[in-house]
Amino acid sequence: MTAANFKLRHQGDRCLSIDFGDVILAETGLTCLAAADKIREVQLVGVTDVVPSYTAVAVHYGPDPQTGLPTFDSLSEQLIGLFKTGLPRTDLNARTIDIPVCYGGEHGPDLSAVAQTTGLTEQQVVALHCAPGSMVFMLGFAPGHPYIGIHDPLFALPRRDVPRTVVPSGSVAIANRQSTIYPTRLPGGWHILGATPLKLFDLTRTQPTLLMPGDHIRFVPISPDEFDRLSVQAHGVVS
Repeated sequence: MTAANFKLRHQGDRCLSIDFGDVILAETGLTCLAAADKIREVQLVGVTDVVPSYTAVAVHYGPDPQTGLPTFDSLSEQLIGLFKTGLPRTDLNARTIDIPVCYGGEHGPDLSAVAQTTGLTEQQVVALHCAPGSMVFMLGFAPGHPYIGIHDPLFALPRRDVPRTVVPSGSVAIANRQSTIYPTRLPGGWHILGATPLKLFDLTRTQPTLLMPGDHIRFVPISPDEFDRLSVQAHGVVS
């Protein structure tokens, strides 16, 4: 894998952005993940954090107490040299995670409206949402909060005109050809199709976040009874 075209730009005085594009594509997302992995691997002096997103990688840095480095220019030079040697294939070891989802009803209050907007039946919306090819591009907004895509163009829906002040934990929602899963009770303006009983973020686990960038996602429909059973397993109570 190569980092063919990228731009380096300031993000304040302690962050550098590596831009690999401006359109959300799986290939661009994988390039961002590969670049982030390579930067972490070489442990550049002064780099404090590396954060991949849809189309860019943020490299946070601070001056080394002994050398006073890096500066934007010196770090840029190191990154350009680093990427000349190529990037690892992050998709080779990607996990595939099944996400059980109870669609519609009390768990998916927007399923009917999405069906009407797209001209599909509710069953067709569910089938389209469960189609293969979904990937976690990034985590953001809240701990363990994934951004998943890219879905069929029929799901290129804008966010709701009026966002909800509270979205239940586990809600599975779509907007702009993407899905997200709310890891806890949060405000949100995406269209809720259903809910998963899985816990996306749990500080008692060795790895608190269930999903990670690069994971392949399979949404699997389940019944309300199955949702309740899995909720008891995951939370000890029915959600």
